[in-house]
Amino acid sequence: MPPAGPLALGVDLGSSGLRLAVVARCGERLAESVSPYPRPFNDPAGWQEGLIGLVSRLPGELRQSIAALALDGTSGTLLLCRQDGSRPDGLLGRALPYHQAYPEQAVQAHSIAGCGPAAGGSGSLARALHLLEAADQAGETGPWLLRHQADWLMGWLLGDWSWGEEGNNLRLGWDPSSQRWLGGITAQPWAAGLPRIAASGTILGRLTAAAAAMLGLPAGCRVVAGSTDANAGVLAADPRPGDGVTVLGTTLVLKQWSPAPLRGPGVSSHRIGGRWLVGGAANAGAGVLRQFFSDDQLAELSRQIDPSQPSGLQLRPLPGRGERFPIDDPDLEPILGPRPVSDARFLQALLEGLARHEAAGWAQLERLGAPPIRRLITIGGGARNPQWRAIRQRLLSLPVLNRPGLSAALGMARLAASALPPP
Repeated sequence: MPPAGPLALGVDLGSSGLRLAVVARCGERLAESVSPYPRPFNDPAGWQEGLIGLVSRLPGELRQSIAALALDGTSGTLLLCRQDGSRPDGLLGRALPYHQAYPEQAVQAHSIAGCGPAAGGSGSLARALHLLEAADQAGETGPWLLRHQADWLMGWLLGDWSWGEEGNNLRLGWDPSSQRWLGGITAQPWAAGLPRIAASGTILGRLTAAAAAMLGLPAGCRVVAGSTDANAGVLAADPRPGDGVTVLGTTLVLKQWSPAPLRGPGVSSHRIGGRWLVGGAANAGAGVLRQFFSDDQLAELSRQIDPSQPSGLQLRPLPGRGERFPIDDPDLEPILGPRPVSDARFLQALLEGLARHEAAGWAQLERLGAPPIRRLITIGGGARNPQWRAIRQRLLSLPVLNRPGLSAALGMARLAASALPPP
């Protein structure tokens, strides 16, 4: 039976793949699917191809009823493109991932932006300086646009790459409190390449005829400014005051509502629906676990863990050198040994290390002025692990609710539903 009324589509460009969700006007989930990127994560062509492939697998009656869509992306993944969205050839046309730090650009980034998430070597501003320098050294001519992952793909949907969603550009130097670019960013010779900022939830236009045809969606479908992948997950979780939301994905992300924005290294403050959503994103996360174990091994070894008995090991489970939050240190080294003979004990030590990392993150947010957390809602792949939940509950001394069925794509679909035309 065809769905009644217009539908909304949400798309999540995560670090490990794409996910989409379709909801009715009331927010009821009607469909959800996921796929890996068809190309390496840092190849923007794969984002576009993956989206086309994923949408094409939706039933035709759903696709023809979609009247609004929004998408999120990994905060900080940045690329260079031209006015028409095209990119340089070769490696320069690839995006710089969110976790790639450039400490050699830290001093210049700080001198341009001052304090905040854009300062330091791990922000988008440092990646922008690296890209611009590399383009100049390669003899590539602009003018260049600096666009984050979600903003570049949104530009393809609209046929207009001038826009950038507010939350995706905090680490490039946008300040949502003052509604301006921080420090001396606008005085830089490349400032014309900055995006025109739109608040999350803003209707920016409609799909171009070409994009609609490739996606199999109605040409009148509205394109809505989305958010970051972490913010999208929070929208799906719908936290109450006093709730913290932990995203246990490839990386560890902490989010909570706050009466006022926060300032600090690695800390972001997003304005969504008139409220401040504050938090931080670490490089540490479940991605470290996959360096050592397959999904089947993680499930089997987790069942062997007694969460009430500490492993006695003190590990720092980073995927490589450098961390963004709760401390911003591009030179911070992982501690992954000595590895015990027991794989289950080693996994437990990694999970405990991630839990301590999370505890330090919540403590840092509270030190900076966020309200104390009374309860945690957990989303992402790690929310399926009951032993990890018990470890976190012990080390954080907070009740932990696992909600693995809530996805960032669902959060984006519900945001898009708020922009559906009136009945």
